[in-house]
Amino acid sequence: MAKQNQTLGEFIIENQSDFAFSSGELSRLINSIRLAAKVVNHEVNKAGLVDIIGAFGEKNIQGEDQQKLDVYANNTFIKTLTNREIVCGIASEENDDFIRIEGANKDNKNKYVVLMDPLDGSSNIDVNVSLGTIFSIYHRITPIGTPVQKEDFLQPGNKQVAAGYIIYGTSTMLVYTTGHGVNGFTLNPAIGTWYLSHEDMKFTET
Repeated sequence: MAKQNQTLGEFIIENQSDFAFSSGELSRLINSIRLAAKVVNHEVNKAGLVDIIGAFGEKNIQGEDQQKLDVYANNTFIKTLTNREIVCGIASEENDDFIRIEGANKDNKNKYVVLMDPLDGSSNIDVNVSLGTIFSIYHRITPIGTPVQKEDFLQPGNKQVAAGYIIYGTSTMLVYTTGHGVNGFTLNPAIGTWYLSHEDMKFTET
């Protein structure tokens, strides 16, 4: 059973010792993802009421037509992660190349890179079906303090530090793992807080 009323923030603090290479950065990184997800969720829920539905007029790196919500979600996640200076690089499906992030003094000491599809399921936007964000976090392999390189992003899946997804639907849910079980958190939109709702998720045995 999930701990009653445990928030995502409390869960992150309680389990921080499980994070590989942890000295607080990964906790801050996941906190930034949850913040960006709340902002995107708010905009997704307004779709149909404001001019946020429909094609943006560009194509992404996969050759798919970008939707306005695609662009909004991409900008939101990139801005949130960049402004907090907690990652050294970002790769998004919506960008042709990865983004190098430099600190205020152009001396980025951050350890992590994020790969993401900021809004998966674009074809669902106009028919009001669930959308999602997918993210993956890696510990960089090039020297800290130098600009990130392509090899920092092109690592095998078993090198992931954390990975997860957010579903924007009838309820909004953030699911992630740091290699010590998979846990799901449901957003209470009335107060903007994520609560642990699905603890230690597993496939059913067959």
